[in-house]
Amino acid sequence: MRTTARLLTGTALAVVSLGALASPAAYVAYAGDFGKLEVYPSTAKPGDTVTVNTTACGKKGHGVGDAESLGAGEFELSPGTHKDVVVGRFTVPSHTKPGTYSIAVACDNGKTATGDLIVERGHDSGGHSSGGHDSGGHVPSGHVKTGVGGSVGPDSTQIAAGVAVLAASAVGGAWLLRRRASGAQDG
Repeated sequence: MRTTARLLTGTALAVVSLGALASPAAYVAYAGDFGKLEVYPSTAKPGDTVTVNTTACGKKGHGVGDAESLGAGEFELSPGTHKDVVVGRFTVPSHTKPGTYSIAVACDNGKTATGDLIVERGHDSGGHSSGGHDSGGHVPSGHVKTGVGGSVGPDSTQIAAGVAVLAASAVGGAWLLRRRASGAQDG
């Protein structure tokens, strides 16, 4: 009985270890063809000029950008002033509705990069800042929903589940240690 348990445990650990070692390499190889596309400004209004850049195209690389999702069409990317960076520009069309749009770049070397552009309502403030208020005079309130740390309120279900897992682990560990110390093992 003990030999079978050791064999099964050893096999299971070997499979988990090989899976853990093989998986990151696969993800790195897969992620190597995709790069990050930096979008400036990340939030724009219709009529604004947006600049994108990426290092995915490599040194002195070129590429074609696709802003068709917001109606801006294709745009060219060419080497910028910084090492290994290609840069492209497009204008947000006046008919673009507010929302988040995906911008993609296809490089000459076969790599791609994507980024998001958030489009807000058109210029209606006469060039003046609304001071944190929207045009209806509302003041922002509540948590910032970024998904990080204490910016989101506590979720009692997740807390209870975490406590249960920790308690079960502690009880199981104490039981195994007591059993081993008392010598009540199968053998």
